[in-house]
Amino acid sequence: GGAMADDLKKIAKRFFDEIMVKGDVKVIDEIIDDGFVEHQNFPGGKPGKAGLVAFVESTHVGVSNLSVDVISMVVEGDEVWIQSLTKGKHTGEWLGIPATGKDFSFETFDRVKIKNGKAIEHWGVSDDMGFMTQLGLIPEMG
Repeated sequence: GGAMADDLKKIAKRFFDEIMVKGDVKVIDEIIDDGFVEHQNFPGGKPGKAGLVAFVESTHVGVSNLSVDVISMVVEGDEVWIQSLTKGKHTGEWLGIPATGKDFSFETFDRVKIKNGKAIEHWGVSDDMGFMTQLGLIPEMG
């Protein structure tokens, strides 16, 4: 708990609300360290901060009605762990996938290490299988 924990939660919330949902890549400089390390690079993605900018920009080309709802957020030391639900409509090319016009929602777990008010490292696990199934790119199981 305490002020430190609240600060880490605020940074995580700004990432979802201002960067992911609004697509404001300028905020990346405010809360992401120049030496940022991404452990969950998407296929063909650039590493670090540049990769994050490209990911956000491509998401805003390919997805409309984007929302990210935080289900749970836990702070431990200099790390914040977040379970969230991302929803949107796949209306343009995204991650190399042509528009399907389909709605999607998937859960993600993020683990972010923060130092001096900026994210320095990120690990993430998302339900890629569920996402691809919703877009009709792989057949439904069962």
